Amino acid sequence: MFGILLSALNVVLGFVLRSVIVKFVIFFALFFVTSGFISYLSGSGILPSANSIGASLGSVPSAVWYFLDLFAFSSGLPLILSAMLTRFIIRRIPLIG
Repeated sequence: MFGILLSALNVVLGFVLRSVIVKFVIFFALFFVTSGFISYLSGSGILPSANSIGASLGSVPSAVWYFLDLFAFSSGLPLILSAMLTRFIIRRIPLIG
């Protein structure tokens, strides 16, 4: 009876160590590298700041803004930009891209 419980504990412990903890460490390392990479790029001036994007969109005439509001440009542009940036970063990660 004790041997069966020990065997079951060994299986559960092996599963936790192999799949859960190892994956947690790998994904935490990927998150840490990606967040550091983004903060470095934004600090060096390669990525545009929110002020510069707002200033460039502030020069758009009101007649054009009417059609941009019709197509929900104000909510769609951040989604597209973040998706493109995420795709760029994921393709640069050696294990995933």
